[in-house]
Amino acid sequence: MPPRTSVSPHRHPPLVVTSDADLLDDLLRLAAAGGVEVEVAADPAAARTRWRPAPLVLVGNDQAQPCLRARLPRRSRLVLVGMAGDVESGWQVADLLGAEHVAVLPAAEPWLVDRFAECGSEGVPAAGARIVGVVGGRGGAGASILAGGLAVCAARARLRTLLLDADPLGGGLDLVLGWEQLEGLRWPALTGTDGRVDAPALVRALPSRGDLVVLSWDRGDLIAVPAEAMAATLDAARRGRDFVVVDLPRQLDDAAVTALQAADRAFVVVPAELRATAAAARVVATAAPHCRDLSVIVRGPAPGRLRAAEVARALGLPLAGTLRPEPGLCRGLERGEAPAAGGRGPLAELCQRIVTDLTGQPAAGVA
Repeated sequence: MPPRTSVSPHRHPPLVVTSDADLLDDLLRLAAAGGVEVEVAADPAAARTRWRPAPLVLVGNDQAQPCLRARLPRRSRLVLVGMAGDVESGWQVADLLGAEHVAVLPAAEPWLVDRFAECGSEGVPAAGARIVGVVGGRGGAGASILAGGLAVCAARARLRTLLLDADPLGGGLDLVLGWEQLEGLRWPALTGTDGRVDAPALVRALPSRGDLVVLSWDRGDLIAVPAEAMAATLDAARRGRDFVVVDLPRQLDDAAVTALQAADRAFVVVPAELRATAAAARVVATAAPHCRDLSVIVRGPAPGRLRAAEVARALGLPLAGTLRPEPGLCRGLERGEAPAAGGRGPLAELCQRIVTDLTGQPAAGVA
């Protein structure tokens, strides 16, 4: 399940990592007493993208060993928490995990209330960029084109934008933009990253034009992106960009799951066809547990007159929009023209609306 939170979107809350219902109830009560709300992750996979930005992380004793095995990066203000009788060897585990304190309940309750209160009084860092994920319901659905269009429209709206390619089999998003000749780093140069990435240095190193930068694949040997590298890159993107678009693979690896969990919103692109809808149902079943806000975009034409609302209903998702056929789009891509670059047409109109909905920033080119 995606992390639970009810805090303001402009602040990072403290993070609690536990699947122990009794311990969680106690920690939620103490957080309320400290005047803050917390974000909850049941396991390290759900916690990974929130691990670094959180001003305070509390790891339940039940998740200490899983966090060790997940090799989450060391950080300050990390506390191991457990009930009396459950954490006798807590300091040994805490040392391996990099925790600064071991809090044993109920004795440590007043101390934890103070730590939560500090998070509320110190001012929590800004949440940074909005992250959007895009995944195709089947091969050739047009997810990469939508991702490119969203990035182009966001940059046109003066948002500092990163287009991130998380699909190693997609051919490279630099080709979608017509940027394959631009100098800059591609994924193979960043796969060893597992610590904090300097956001300005990352932006300077990537291919860019104006407010848009892209992190894509090269055409070399196929390699895997570790989840740690994806998490570090997304952390830098949140700090250094205003808007991030991630093109996701249909078969989610660990890095793609990390990106999907970080997304504020994600879209499944589905052609208005029966078989495409059936294929998309499998993609949705895989992606939905990792995304807090998943919706569908239906692309025409509809050879069997399948309606967009029927596709959305079959997938059990809200309908975020539709795309009418745009014959000139593919011809433009073959000529190296970025999708939605002209600011007109069905794709540009949909992307401009999505960018405005997510950021409140009016997109240039809206009629």
